[in-house]
Amino acid sequence: MPCLLFLFVALVLSLSSVPAGAESTGKPRVINTTDLGADPDDEQSLVRQLVSANEFDLEGLIVATGCWKKEQGNTDMLDRIIDAYAAAYPNLSVHAEGFPTPDYLRSVSVMGQTGYGMGDVGEGRDSPGSELIITAADRDDPRPLWVMGWGGMNTAAQAIWKVKETRSPEELRRFLSKLRLFDILGQDDAGAWIAKNFPEVFYIRATGVYGWAPSDEYLDEHIQNHGPLGAVYPDRQWATEGDSPAFLHVYPNGLNDPERIEQGGWGGRFSPEKQAGIRSMSEVAKIDPQAEPSYDPYYMYGNTEEGGAAIKRWREGFDNDFAARMDWSITPRYADANHHPVAVLNGDRTRQVLYTSAKPGTTLQPSAAGSTDPDGDALSYRWSIYEEPTTYGGELTLRKADTPTPELPIPGDAAGTTLHLILEVHDGGSPNLIAYRRLVVKVEAVSAE
Repeated sequence: MPCLLFLFVALVLSLSSVPAGAESTGKPRVINTTDLGADPDDEQSLVRQLVSANEFDLEGLIVATGCWKKEQGNTDMLDRIIDAYAAAYPNLSVHAEGFPTPDYLRSVSVMGQTGYGMGDVGEGRDSPGSELIITAADRDDPRPLWVMGWGGMNTAAQAIWKVKETRSPEELRRFLSKLRLFDILGQDDAGAWIAKNFPEVFYIRATGVYGWAPSDEYLDEHIQNHGPLGAVYPDRQWATEGDSPAFLHVYPNGLNDPERIEQGGWGGRFSPEKQAGIRSMSEVAKIDPQAEPSYDPYYMYGNTEEGGAAIKRWREGFDNDFAARMDWSITPRYADANHHPVAVLNGDRTRQVLYTSAKPGTTLQPSAAGSTDPDGDALSYRWSIYEEPTTYGGELTLRKADTPTPELPIPGDAAGTTLHLILEVHDGGSPNLIAYRRLVVKVEAVSAE
């Protein structure tokens, strides 16, 4: 069996090299671990991610376990969804560059840990999924590797365990420095083990993942009746798309820098200070009451007090984005669908967060001049102050907030604070699509002179 595993992993890794040129892109590197079959929401989230797959470098789709599905045996459910993607791929590729080929996605669709939690971590427990994570982190690529836990995190734990056991402390440090772990709700005890034993690891546990999801009526109208991918988007059983915030957090739409978790974006907003003892879902304690308390204290990044409201505030943008992309999946002509506008901020056409400084008592005049729409649609503008990450507690007034060139007077008592200004560029197409940019304004301290 170990020889067969080695040969299988070698085959997978030989097929799963990142597409040519990917290392030079600004796309986030993402590996999903998913407990497919535990709840339909994993299937739902995967459909949304696949129609957005041109925005990511998907380096692994790993079927694993969690507290609601403690055993896994195959990738059949994942394969069926990739087959649906294959049917939609020709249309999707008409509307945007960068969609991964179905064969590439099949090459990185593998099994992770087949048993539950830390009981399936350790000697002799290597899996194709844990080996894939190690290989991806070892790749000569300066970008961080986001490993998303849509179920339990024991496949990531097995990768870390093996590197610790087989490499030097410095090699372990380099490996861990590449990882960005993001788990949804905590669904086994492996996350606590990682956070306790490797406190230097960047680890987000998102618990504010409810209250933002689309309605059943929206799904009926815009998603489920749209071709092969709509056909594999199931009706909800509990909450809809509970796992989508993981990849929405890193969605490169110009709204946030995923490394600056206090900024907030489509996946929510998180405190920059790690919190002690963020517990997993209650089912984990039912399986073993001491599963996580035995690792106390352990520390992770967690949601701010806004919870799911930090996601819901962007609902218009991500709902319409999903609907438009599902239109792409069934539309063979570019001209017959709507496409995203390009938001230009102070002459910058990228989707990076921009930073600037301003003096108290002056007026900031940012500009969206040069913003365009590939379909020739008329554009409208909406500027706003994102109050929650803004550290100035007084009143801020944006003038001409519906024009390309607003004015923001900087209060005289704002010295030393940070302001977060959000630009939304809306097109006139259907569904209405939004391009975002963020300008972070650091108000200079007043000189003592």
